[in-house]
Amino acid sequence: MLFIFNFLFSPLPTPALICILTFGAAIFLWLVNRPQPALPHVDLNKQSVGIEGGARRSICQKDNDLIRYYFSDAKTTYEIFQRGLAVSDNGPCLGYRKPNQPYRWLSYKQVSDRAEYLGSCLLHKGYKPSQESFVGIFAQNRPEWVISEFACYTYSMVAVPLYDTLGAEAVIYIINKADIAMVICDTPQKALVLISNVEKGLAPGLKLVILMDPFEDDLKKRGEKCGVEILSLFDAENLGKENFRKPVPPAPEDLSIICFTSGTTGDPKGAMLTHANIVSNASGFLKCMEGVFEPNPEDVSISYLPLAHMFERIVQVIVYSCGAKVGFFQGDIRLLPDDMRTLKPTLFPTVPRLLNKVYDKVQNEAKTPLKKFLLNLAVASKFREVKRGIIRRDSLWDKLIFGKIQESLGGKVRFLITGAAPISPPVLTFLRAALGCLVFEAYGQTECTAGCTVTLPRDWKSGHVGVPMACNHVKLEDVPDMNYFAVNNEGEICIRGHNVFKGYLKEPEKTQETLDKDGWLHTGDIGRWLPNGTLKVIDRKKNIFKLAQGEYIAPEKIETVYIRSSLVSQIFVHGESLQSFLVGVVVPDPDALPPFAAKIGVKGSMEELCQNQTIKKAILEDMHKIGIDGGLKSFEQVCITHVILPSQVTLESVQVCIYNGVKKFSFQGTDFSGTVNPLTTNGSDFCIHFCSPSTLFIIHSPSPLMSFPNY
Repeated sequence: MLFIFNFLFSPLPTPALICILTFGAAIFLWLVNRPQPALPHVDLNKQSVGIEGGARRSICQKDNDLIRYYFSDAKTTYEIFQRGLAVSDNGPCLGYRKPNQPYRWLSYKQVSDRAEYLGSCLLHKGYKPSQESFVGIFAQNRPEWVISEFACYTYSMVAVPLYDTLGAEAVIYIINKADIAMVICDTPQKALVLISNVEKGLAPGLKLVILMDPFEDDLKKRGEKCGVEILSLFDAENLGKENFRKPVPPAPEDLSIICFTSGTTGDPKGAMLTHANIVSNASGFLKCMEGVFEPNPEDVSISYLPLAHMFERIVQVIVYSCGAKVGFFQGDIRLLPDDMRTLKPTLFPTVPRLLNKVYDKVQNEAKTPLKKFLLNLAVASKFREVKRGIIRRDSLWDKLIFGKIQESLGGKVRFLITGAAPISPPVLTFLRAALGCLVFEAYGQTECTAGCTVTLPRDWKSGHVGVPMACNHVKLEDVPDMNYFAVNNEGEICIRGHNVFKGYLKEPEKTQETLDKDGWLHTGDIGRWLPNGTLKVIDRKKNIFKLAQGEYIAPEKIETVYIRSSLVSQIFVHGESLQSFLVGVVVPDPDALPPFAAKIGVKGSMEELCQNQTIKKAILEDMHKIGIDGGLKSFEQVCITHVILPSQVTLESVQVCIYNGVKKFSFQGTDFSGTVNPLTTNGSDFCIHFCSPSTLFIIHSPSPLMSFPNY
């Protein structure tokens, strides 16, 4: 007892005191600086609530009233940009770079002035500041695209994006459909496409082409001969500056943009979107993120997703509304990593295909069992923090493993949103652990401006697309033919709100098919309400057919599963009610196939690889594995049976259409058609006569009574 008393009350040696104090200080600092869990701002077990009529709204809303605008001084896209100019104090707005150079920036005022000068030029040329003045924008992402767009908005004109992935015929179709008399394009090559069609009498209404890039006098003379004036953007802005007109701002209900969808059947349809549609969609997103993510003038977004698509457009509207910045990639997707390292974006809008490549690259680099173990351990450890609401980039695992991944995206990403296609749960889980930033998934379509649902902050669970945005309600309607009923919380996803479009341009019948008399947009997607109030997309209503054995097939659903394969660039699935199997076409990824082949010991050119039976079998096995993981049934799986080699034709895009049961593949500049009939049970008696940018596989799946063909 005396020993214990002496030990407790005797003075300690100085080294011992120093150790104790040091240890205590370390514990104190850890307690003070340790990452604090962020609590969800809503009940994640009840993320949406039912309202009258069977619809649901987000729990973020206090009542059933839908948000029209987030900022009272920004009710049109024109006002959005003017607000950005004010809150940024004329800060940097649009960034661009040349190879191996830093980003250069245009200020908000420079962009605003140039938009006014360009718009004044159009008015000087005789075009009216009205809803009937449609201006085509035929260019890749770059600052001049945005300047052209805001030139339209500044003078109440309507922007009509054109993009060459639709093919030249579709571009001319849109020009004629929308009665477009003026097009602003980036390259002389695109201008030449337009002039050539005017010369052929295919675009008689086109009168003015404004070019962003330098061009030869021969092009201008050629345009003059067919009645088309060709003007450089530089000259157009100078002309507008000399003949300046006061801005004529639009009203919220005025048309803002006509976005033509590139659907798989028929001609493109022009979705008419108003300023109110666009502003409400951006506002609905900001409302759902309130208190967790609020962009500011220090933020910068990377722009590489096509500006002709509304996903990228809405992202940029959000950016401008807060006075933040947009940096454009150089135009080559292969240089995107270099652009991101240079730009160091804080906002990263993207699509699953790119994220899948990031995931696959990391997984492939973990070649040894030890590396795989450490990677899985790191993901599990970081994801445990994510589930507690801790988002950070300074953990031990970040320093050891995830730092390189984060640096490949610039090292400063704090917000990532993915959309346009489903993303697999394993990839989403990995990203949330590895990137150390907020990761969201959104769902929507052009007809609801862009998004109609989004995952909420702190919801780390995958396998759903979140809750209705604050600008719209969502309900499910019965689809009896597919055995989906709203009473079971399943059915066709329908949307109603301020972000729902006004209809298709000059297409009243198609508008009525999509937009009912009560204002509900019928998406054609099948959804399911999960117990926590989130929406899961489970199927597709449109483009379904029966196989001979009576099974329903939704080809787009199957394509969505197979496209997750790193080896598959594009895939098309087709079938007929008189047959018991499917036919499909696979375009292999030219970047992924060679290293994959080398990994399994096969070498050769692209043509040789596509003819190699070992490669065929390996791709088949990969697709089958992904099909199983994706929940495909046995009759939905495919089997590679034949190879079509490419012709020596350089083509940039592919579009698939269905005409009278014949699948027609239309390529830019060339049209090859073929029928998949007759299909016979030996799995080989059919032909398809066409070519592509890459070697195509012709694939089909046998019926249960058939055996796989020999490879």
